[in-house]
Amino acid sequence: MDMQSFFLGISVTIVLASVVSLYRGIEGPGVFNRIIAVNVIGTKTIVLLVLIGFIYQRPDFFDIALVYALLNFIMTVAATRY
Repeated sequence: MDMQSFFLGISVTIVLASVVSLYRGIEGPGVFNRIIAVNVIGTKTIVLLVLIGFIYQRPDFFDIALVYALLNFIMTVAATRY
């Protein structure tokens, strides 16, 4: 098993976990559960960006993931304050 197929399997697993979090975001019992579910989806997106950058050897994706992580954190704090 080569490294690229290993990372592809991990990526598919992360996407499936995001679908579970999306269900919690839509059908969550409360507002805070929905905010946390959206935050979890954002975190999984960051991990996917880092994996894509590692697979294709593109360091630009790491910078994009860092900016997305900062935006994800700021939007989560803003949503919980609202």
